[in-house]
Amino acid sequence: LFWERLAAIVPSGRLSGVRESFSAPRSGAGRVNRLRTGRDEVRAALEEAALHPRPLAWYPDGFTVDPAEREALGRSGPARDGRIWLQNPSSMVPPLALGPRPGERVLDLAAAPGSKTLQIAGLMEGQGELAAVEVVRDRFFRLRRNLELGGAGFARAFLKDGSRVWRHRPDWFDRVMVDAPCSTEGRFRVDEPETFAYWSPRKIHEMVRRQVPLLQGALRAVREGGVVVYSTCSFAPEENELVVDRVLRWAEDSVQVEPVPITVEAMSPTLERWQGQEIDPQVRHARRILPDGTFEGFFVCRLRRTGPLHD
Repeated sequence: LFWERLAAIVPSGRLSGVRESFSAPRSGAGRVNRLRTGRDEVRAALEEAALHPRPLAWYPDGFTVDPAEREALGRSGPARDGRIWLQNPSSMVPPLALGPRPGERVLDLAAAPGSKTLQIAGLMEGQGELAAVEVVRDRFFRLRRNLELGGAGFARAFLKDGSRVWRHRPDWFDRVMVDAPCSTEGRFRVDEPETFAYWSPRKIHEMVRRQVPLLQGALRAVREGGVVVYSTCSFAPEENELVVDRVLRWAEDSVQVEPVPITVEAMSPTLERWQGQEIDPQVRHARRILPDGTFEGFFVCRLRRTGPLHD
């Protein structure tokens, strides 16, 4: 059933490449943690460890290494001490789409394990108010440890339900990141059965029941004129286009979808309809990222709150 759905989601010209990516050797990837060090220092340290990082053309702090160097990258000194953060290039796109600036108030919902939170902290240059929220207790403690290791001392972590944070800080934040819990379809690996062992259409619908309140809560927490980025690592339209479509109808004219302000080679247009349901044309501004051995599957949507929201 997953393969049938995938064929209906991915453009026909790219389907074979996407299918091959589920078993192809994966590149290693990471990001320079600007809270701890600089690009030149990281490159020197990795080259000293016999690694060959290649910077991403669209994000010089990000880099990849050949699949043969993937494990060694994870064992390297910069990875162990927090100077770099292992992170897939697709995962780097949502914080860049959010565009946080020094001195702003920023909220990261469902933040564990913290890779995007740390990237946001770096983009903020350690200045401003950054709140990271996680509802699962063991993931919350992992988030807190990672923020400490990454040098994000100005960020505060909260063990809370992200869909309810707005009740404490309505209309407060300049920007909100919602990298929502999802069915993780974009990370499936044929050689790792545990990555897809629990997948089912029912799992997708369970995730939707969590995703919609999270995105609604993010839009209530952001101020008028502020930006929310919604992302998942799923292919499922129910978790992506249809979640945004549903929230746009709930918000009426108080939320607009904006173009994703960054382009990467693995991006693909979103769907205009799914299983007979027409999707709000605004959602075409969002982007899918298709897996190719370097990039994982992702969905990224940037929204701006333009007016008051009803109760």
